[in-house]
Amino acid sequence: MSTDQQEQQPVPVIIDCDTGVDDALALLLAVRHPGLDLRAVSCVAGNTDVDGVVRNTLTVLEQAGAPGVPVARGAERPLIEAVRTARHVHGHDGMGDLGLPAPTRTPVDTDAVTLLRREILASPRPVTLIPTAPATNIALLLRTHPEVTRNIERIVFMGGAVATGNATPVAEFNVWHDPEAAAILLTAGVPITMYGLDVFQRVVVPGPDVRRLRASPDPGTRLAGDLLAHRGPVTDETDPGGGLGDAGAVCAVLDPAGLTTRRLPVEVVLSPGPARGQTLVDRRPRPGESELHEGTRELPLIDVALEVDVARYVALYLRAVEG
Repeated sequence: MSTDQQEQQPVPVIIDCDTGVDDALALLLAVRHPGLDLRAVSCVAGNTDVDGVVRNTLTVLEQAGAPGVPVARGAERPLIEAVRTARHVHGHDGMGDLGLPAPTRTPVDTDAVTLLRREILASPRPVTLIPTAPATNIALLLRTHPEVTRNIERIVFMGGAVATGNATPVAEFNVWHDPEAAAILLTAGVPITMYGLDVFQRVVVPGPDVRRLRASPDPGTRLAGDLLAHRGPVTDETDPGGGLGDAGAVCAVLDPAGLTTRRLPVEVVLSPGPARGQTLVDRRPRPGESELHEGTRELPLIDVALEVDVARYVALYLRAVEG
């Protein structure tokens, strides 16, 4: 297949998620955009327990009109830490307590790591992984089946922060939830883009667009509107908009030119204490005294998202979910 033909083909992607209101927004975009071929979804504990994540994922795919995408249950807990959910953000059921119907099907009869390996190696084109959750499944995959990296084009993960965290003053939730797994992900040996809080929090769908989505007769479009309404933030108390959140990482796969990135050394702080789970991004133009006196350390170079074209990604999302 020629390069031109490859570019015209949908990009094969796999989403690893902890669905989650904004993971659901990401799934809706991946299903509905013709530029993507969603090959599988793997589920991991995070925003809610893993069984709730599986249930939510199956429901979203059915509402979006994509019930055939294989879904697998993954890790119940981080590699070392205990499970620490975000139900205070995502609701008791992890989906904004919207009262969505239970799914009519069950996950595949295999674990997430096995499904990930199978789908990655079976893809005729290298796969792009989009983790929007703690990286536990991805870390287990990379350590158990390192051969998968030969058919991974790129990993675009939602996680980390250059500036301010949300789980702690410096740590973003996905990385904080399983820091060891995030550290393994960063050393995968494939190109990686970090779609962190610095851009994540900026992409907000305006209130009038949210209201239009909520009024749609299409179940998937209407679900996107309801999820956005739950997401906030409220910029106008009478007309709240909704943050795209994790769906921005899917936008970054579809339209990488909408991001401004820099290729920078990144490491995860693993030591106990208030900085645990921080993604330490080295933006210095030259080595400092520490390196001069103690020598340099090899750190993975990651494409770190620093700026985002908000209007461009909002328009991309709306075209896809309403189309």
